[in-house]
Amino acid sequence: MRKSGFWVAYSLLLVAQILLSNYFTFTPYITLSILPVMVLCISTRIQPYMCMLIAFFSGIIVDWLSEGVLGLNAFSLVPVALLRNPVIHLVYGEGLFTRKEDFTVKSHGFAKVVMAILMMQTLFLALYIWADGAGLRPFWFGLARFFASLPVGLAVSLMTLNVLAADQHR
Repeated sequence: MRKSGFWVAYSLLLVAQILLSNYFTFTPYITLSILPVMVLCISTRIQPYMCMLIAFFSGIIVDWLSEGVLGLNAFSLVPVALLRNPVIHLVYGEGLFTRKEDFTVKSHGFAKVVMAILMMQTLFLALYIWADGAGLRPFWFGLARFFASLPVGLAVSLMTLNVLAADQHR
């Protein structure tokens, strides 16, 4: 996908996340976020500090326009952006960075993509639920919320990947 096409899709998915946060809260046990997969799909050519800035502003925009707790998504998303390159190294190996290419489902396999998304969603949800509870909710509630949110977030992230993945538009 060309650079401009990716950023248009990214912006539209940011609006979709705002709508998800505002209108699709069916239960307090499920936190639905596509932000981790959006950050994961950012080009590997972008430096980590720029990726962290993009994640910060994406999180602040979603916080400001939807959930009401300013900084919660930003707090949870910046570490995802920080650990994006190590996760890509761990799951896909060094080849992606040496060849300066982005990961694709077709070239790297569905299982590796699911593993990377699962790692990103796990980090995001652990930080988000921990910060959202802030010691006011019991541990079991946070644990139940995490395990209810993870499979739903993974499924929605896989659908989001079809929009952002580079090989889908060639």
